Amino acid sequence: MDRRTLLLAAGAVTLGGCGGQSQAPAAQSPDAARNPGTANSPGAAKSPDATGSPSAAGGPPPKALPPEVDSGPRDVPAVALTFHGQGEPGVVGGLLDALAAERVKATVLAVGVWVRGQPELARRVLADGHELGNHTLNHDDIKGMSDDAAYAEIAGCAAALREVSGSIGRWFRPSQTQRSTPRIRAQAQRAGYATCLSYDIDSLDYTDPGADAIVRHTLQGVRNGSIVSLHFGHAGTVTALPKLLAGLRDRGLRPVTASELFA
Repeated sequence: MDRRTLLLAAGAVTLGGCGGQSQAPAAQSPDAARNPGTANSPGAAKSPDATGSPSAAGGPPPKALPPEVDSGPRDVPAVALTFHGQGEPGVVGGLLDALAAERVKATVLAVGVWVRGQPELARRVLADGHELGNHTLNHDDIKGMSDDAAYAEIAGCAAALREVSGSIGRWFRPSQTQRSTPRIRAQAQRAGYATCLSYDIDSLDYTDPGADAIVRHTLQGVRNGSIVSLHFGHAGTVTALPKLLAGLRDRGLRPVTASELFA
């Protein structure tokens, strides 16, 4: 082989690399090109965390849900117990004691000013294994608010939750309305909540009808996948709870958190 042939062969190896093909830089996806901090880079933005959700505990992420849910799967013999979270310490403590005695976990949608006023009780909710979510900062009529005012209510409660738990929680429930609106849902998503948690069973415990009436109102319509609305701050709810739980079990319905219902 002459000198010219040797030089040409060496040049081919230098340009081609292993396998004789050029090594062009890997192409970036359009999103990665626009946002260099995405994907797995240290600067990637993180979605708000969610106390009590499987992803927060290191398990699989929660399944995607609609912007609002009022019930869970109807083929699952379970019921989510959800509590509007505010009330006098003695009543709230008694309710948490009753849940602990029955070994039942629930979802508590807390009012932000209550969380700030009773941080020990808010922390106990989590320590007892319950979920802690958002029920606005002041429990005002969110349906009649401007976009910015509604966002301030949701974000204010989220900040209070983060102060006591390090998380904003997974769920948001609007105040003084069973159903959200497109405007409320938009502000909830802006604050980090993908799903508003409504309900299909209203215990009417906030009207203080007596323990028997609370049990009756709940059990007469409850079924697989129901989400039950209850309240922290009413003594009748504490009295009704053992009989209510017994009635659910008699119907073959297991009381669970909202996240477990949708797991």
